Amino acid sequence: MTVPAFEEYVPAIDCICAGCAAQRRTAAGAPSVRHGGHPAAHGARRALVLATAAGVVLGSGVTEAVGATGVMTGDQAARAAGAARTDPDGDSPQGGPGPLRGGGAAGPPSSTTTTPKLRRSSRADIINRAKKWVSAKVPYSMVKYWSDGYRQDCSGFVSMAWNLPGNEWTGSLAAFGTRIARDELQPGDILLFHNPANPSKGSHVTIFGGWTDHTHTHYTAYEQTKPHTRKKATPMAYWTNSGKYVAYRYKGLSGGSAGSGSSAAGFPGTAKFGPGASNKYVTQLGAMLIGRGGKRFYTVGPGPGWGDADRRATQAFQKAQGWKGKEADGIPGPDTWRLLTDGTGRDIPGAGGGGTGAGHGDPSPDAKFPGRGHFRPGQSNSHVDRLGRQLVKKGFGTYYTSGPGPRWTEADRRNVEAFQRAQGWRGGAADGYPGPETWRRLFG
Repeated sequence: MTVPAFEEYVPAIDCICAGCAAQRRTAAGAPSVRHGGHPAAHGARRALVLATAAGVVLGSGVTEAVGATGVMTGDQAARAAGAARTDPDGDSPQGGPGPLRGGGAAGPPSSTTTTPKLRRSSRADIINRAKKWVSAKVPYSMVKYWSDGYRQDCSGFVSMAWNLPGNEWTGSLAAFGTRIARDELQPGDILLFHNPANPSKGSHVTIFGGWTDHTHTHYTAYEQTKPHTRKKATPMAYWTNSGKYVAYRYKGLSGGSAGSGSSAAGFPGTAKFGPGASNKYVTQLGAMLIGRGGKRFYTVGPGPGWGDADRRATQAFQKAQGWKGKEADGIPGPDTWRLLTDGTGRDIPGAGGGGTGAGHGDPSPDAKFPGRGHFRPGQSNSHVDRLGRQLVKKGFGTYYTSGPGPRWTEADRRNVEAFQRAQGWRGGAADGYPGPETWRRLFG
């Protein structure tokens, strides 16, 4: 009987399919010959380590390289082997670059070497598109495509939010952005980690939604991860591989240059607002104010004609920032516009309380949400104390070993999270930080 001949197969280092990725992991973890490993497997592992290290060195632009002989030192090989075996997250495998699919507009595949003409998008546009997937709880998948044509993985999510002409991946998204420092991050920017040694392991990208507190240790991340799109308070820059994430700003950003760090340049001017004004900016202002808790001021609209509802809602937003006098006159200026278009600043207190229409009555003083800024690490105020006492009263004080008290602690956050989950909320809606609706249900 003829014994069939088997040929040893070493997976290509640049292939990102699941099969090759599994082969690389198996080869990298195989025991050496002196410890009983098969010589062929050892050879495959050595070839993998050499190729992986070369890819890391060339792909990252680091000047350290293999010697003139083309042979790595033992130290270089060890570092490369460690990189090949790194499995920091493993929850976000992704597909490669390609065109939109299904219900999305058809188009040619995107290129990783030449950036196509960019579609203009404001920060508000980017965040609003991201919120649509969060609201829809789009299931995570590296092979399926949502109704808008974008792939349902982390890089497809960013491609959608940035309104790119096709589906990109972590190895190509940087071409559509300008690298910035982390302290320059603003809503709509991204934090990107691409693992060239094994793109299917660890590579991930999130959308920056704003800092959660003045310490800049956590931010609101919009991301596509298992089981579905989420909005969640996240450590800077991520739960794993934090030091390797790079910040980028979309090159097609409108309302300011890609590196300016400000969208105030998109402010149309105070002449567009006030008595007698009627234009698209008044409508845009009203829509943004409603999104920040100003719905109760509008019985109809918003619309292009300036009205008292626009003035009162604008003034309420300005006062929520702590502004007084002429800074809170109800007419938007560059700073008001910037906070609204960026999605930053404090929301209008009392949002989500259902207004004061028939059958609701005026909310009690306790039911008026004091603003998100009071409930962050390092904060100490009466609102935190009142929140804690109400949580205990409602039966959600499990995590308090003492107190509650006026200083915000991890126990407060965990108790709030338990209350939010009891409402049936998940993901970013149950992050442990109270918002207007959480406050209304606790005190309303």
